[in-house]
Amino acid sequence: MQATAGRPAVFWSRELFSEADQPNAGAPEPVLRAYLVNQAEAAVLCCIFMLEPRQISDLLLPYLDGHPLAVDQLGVISTYIDLILKWNRVINLTAIRQPDQVVRRHFGESLFAARHLLAPEAADSVIDLGSGAGFPGVVFKIFAPSIRLTLVESHGKKAIFLRELVRTLHLSDVQVVQERAEHLQERAALITFRAVEKFESILCTAASLVAPGGRVGALIGASQLTAAASVLHGRWRSVAIPESKSRVLAIWQA
Repeated sequence: MQATAGRPAVFWSRELFSEADQPNAGAPEPVLRAYLVNQAEAAVLCCIFMLEPRQISDLLLPYLDGHPLAVDQLGVISTYIDLILKWNRVINLTAIRQPDQVVRRHFGESLFAARHLLAPEAADSVIDLGSGAGFPGVVFKIFAPSIRLTLVESHGKKAIFLRELVRTLHLSDVQVVQERAEHLQERAALITFRAVEKFESILCTAASLVAPGGRVGALIGASQLTAAASVLHGRWRSVAIPESKSRVLAIWQA
């Protein structure tokens, strides 16, 4: 990274050409690409890209009950972080800028939910409403690669990001639907969401999309549990999220 006081920094990122990008067939070749960022962004990018897979693994352990992710899963998460930081300069994917908080709040909480809602070998159908930067849906796919995942995002630029994310991470059985959740026609065994507007409304929509015997899994504030129970009657249970004083995973059984 090159920077001068008061001037933009140039952040160099080492990437790989895909085979389709290469003039000749063969192994992908590394290439350095430059990104202009301001000084604050440069500091965060520098810290993010300095996080080693072992550091990411250690940050995630409390959310996984002490069971570390596989090396290939950590590699996918590292690439995911890379892509978010690049796109976040263009569209608002996340307001969180601190490296450890990006890992904990986005990936840790999503993995915690995945562990309680899915077995690693699960092949369930999952719909993620208001997917935004792909949380928690894409992280569910990293945790349980055989699930059939639908990412629902009405915001055009965020939907474009999600398609690029799916392509970059080489995810199969994932579709991105640029549509409002209430207009969706399909159903799934698991409906999930986090940090959505009009909380009560999205709960009703989520319930309408659950297949018989399915569940809704929502990452919400503990203060929202009463509202959730008043909107959707039935069997609710909640699990406190590690390293958080106020957030929970709320699960509703259809």
